[in-house]
Amino acid sequence: MTRYRLVILSAGFTGLLSFGFLAVAFETDYWYIIDVAKPNDTGADDLSSHSGLWRIYEGENSTSLIPSFAADSSNFSEVQRHLLGLHRVVIILLPLSLVLLVFGWIFGLVSSLARSPNLLAGSASYFLFCSLFTLSGVSIYINYSQHAMEEFQRVVSPEDLAYVDVSFGWSLAMAWLSYSLEVVTGLLLLLAAWIIQQKRKQDSGVTMAVV
Repeated sequence: MTRYRLVILSAGFTGLLSFGFLAVAFETDYWYIIDVAKPNDTGADDLSSHSGLWRIYEGENSTSLIPSFAADSSNFSEVQRHLLGLHRVVIILLPLSLVLLVFGWIFGLVSSLARSPNLLAGSASYFLFCSLFTLSGVSIYINYSQHAMEEFQRVVSPEDLAYVDVSFGWSLAMAWLSYSLEVVTGLLLLLAAWIIQQKRKQDSGVTMAVV
């Protein structure tokens, strides 16, 4: 059963990595980066910013919180309320995915110790289900960022936009890696279930042949 142990160890490792990457992505503030590089403007760095799910860092010393559930949206425009709604969905889905991953790793450990094909298949399905939450959260964040950029373009002149470089940061890349590893973990657990099932069929065939 060396192959089974190798697959299970790999699944445990990728499961832990997926949790770690998502936790790092959740707590860091490089999801969205705006670089302003105006020529002959020594204060251009003060216009640059990077943001996470909770905070926006503008320049070197300015920090502001992103409005979420506690925000009073009564004075917001329709576009601002839409953006706020998208942001609220993101900060629900990603923490939920993080919590689900903890239980998924526990279920996977119990299933691997029990060597039950059904439990392993169930744990695999659970991880694939968790990956949908991560994928949805990341996809909605990208949609949220695109809408925010469109709103930004409406209030900034085309001349100033020429000096603005917008990109997604490494925090978002960590979330994508987490999603990918969740899928890999689920597939590895399915492979482990298949290995156990095949082993039991072989043992059953040997037993019937001896009888």
